Amino acid sequence: MNKSEANVFLDCKGLNCPMPVVKTKKALDSMESGQVLLVELTDKGAKSDIPAMLRRTGNELLGTEEKENVFFFLIKKIKSK
Repeated sequence: MNKSEANVFLDCKGLNCPMPVVKTKKALDSMESGQVLLVELTDKGAKSDIPAMLRRTGNELLGTEEKENVFFFLIKKIKSK
């Protein structure tokens, strides 16, 4: 995954729970429907927390990747309900 795949990039490396989830939700809330967010983070707990938050908010997880202890989430903003 690279930044060119996304409209918005969020660097949460070095942040611990719950900050990556809080910042991801805040970024999604400020985005337009259909835009794509790329999040980079190092908190292992977020591997399950981010997908759980996306299920609750109705946004779409397009893909995940792990490279050298950095986790990448590509997320599509879905129109708010």
